[in-house]
Amino acid sequence: MKFIHTADWHLGKLVQGVYMTEDQRYVLQQLVETVERERPDAVVVAGDLYDRAIPPTEAVELLDELFRKIVMELNTPILAISGNHDSPDRLSFGTSIMEARGLHLSGQLKAAMKPVVLRDEYGEVHFHLVPYADPAQVRYILEDEAIRTHDDAMKAIVERIAASMDSAARHVFVGHAFVTPGARPEENTSQSERPLSIGGADYVHSEYFKTFRYTALGHLHQAHHVSDETIRYSGSPLKYSISEETHRKGFLIVEMDGEGMVTVDKRELKPLRDMRRVVAPIEEIEQHVVCEDYVFVTLLNDNPVLFPMEKVRAVYPNALHVERKVTAVFGIGSDGAAEENVARREADPVALFAAFYQEVKGIPLTDDKRKLFAETYSDVLREEGGAV
Repeated sequence: MKFIHTADWHLGKLVQGVYMTEDQRYVLQQLVETVERERPDAVVVAGDLYDRAIPPTEAVELLDELFRKIVMELNTPILAISGNHDSPDRLSFGTSIMEARGLHLSGQLKAAMKPVVLRDEYGEVHFHLVPYADPAQVRYILEDEAIRTHDDAMKAIVERIAASMDSAARHVFVGHAFVTPGARPEENTSQSERPLSIGGADYVHSEYFKTFRYTALGHLHQAHHVSDETIRYSGSPLKYSISEETHRKGFLIVEMDGEGMVTVDKRELKPLRDMRRVVAPIEEIEQHVVCEDYVFVTLLNDNPVLFPMEKVRAVYPNALHVERKVTAVFGIGSDGAAEENVARREADPVALFAAFYQEVKGIPLTDDKRKLFAETYSDVLREEGGAV
């Protein structure tokens, strides 16, 4: 059995006000060409097909174009789930009709978790498609009041799947979660990944997936494995923030033998435009060769630069951000100021609000108000389909 593992397409993504649709079509066409060339048994998309619950028309048309090409023209099944950015209801529409043609979309978590069954010369491979759902939803669907965290929810889901697994088949889990060894915080994340919950309760223990021959995960944008090389994130196909500058984007080709042993081949995608930093004085930048890359520019000039974006875009027409390195801010050296700005941008929303409250009111945020803010913020996330 050979299948492609991809995730986190985020169609309709805006980066610094720029739609990434053209860039997404460019790299995902390379994925389609791989399907056409290598003829896998399936393409697995582990969540976040769209970047928001109500995607723009261009994103919907691109997804339709890609699915039509892979399923209808190349006769390759697609097995996809919703992520925390997607609208489960929209992705679930018409799925029973599309399954007959090989398009399996699991948008909403259901109590009856039936796998998608594919076959090769060795027998059946069961793909367990588990769409993203927050703990409250899982608690209601599984009728289990003990479920309070993402870790609780995933443990209960896997236990329910395991209770009815066919021992004669090989099993693949497809999910969208923040999986780490021991359900502990990890640094392998980026600014473009929205938190699944507030207060650090979104981590899931990797040990739950030992039952499966392969676990195809989505949510984290950097390709890596967790604890075991069969528990993997494919990463996103494009860089979606400057924090992903060093990521090597692509997808995974997974081959499973008759015993369920897997080999994984990472394939890189070539972007239409790279996303990277440029740090230099404006005089040096003006001497660079004109380049279409998406750049985040830090000017090293001691004095203010007039019309900096206009000057940078004469060389880098797709420049997304320009700032000047400040030598001192209220007594803080340039490195300290930069670290403070990064810390503020990447802080937990509750911690960020607490710092804001302290600065404005001059008194610490009480535990009751901290809890109220976290609950309200989480409600907003759910109402917007996971958006932050």
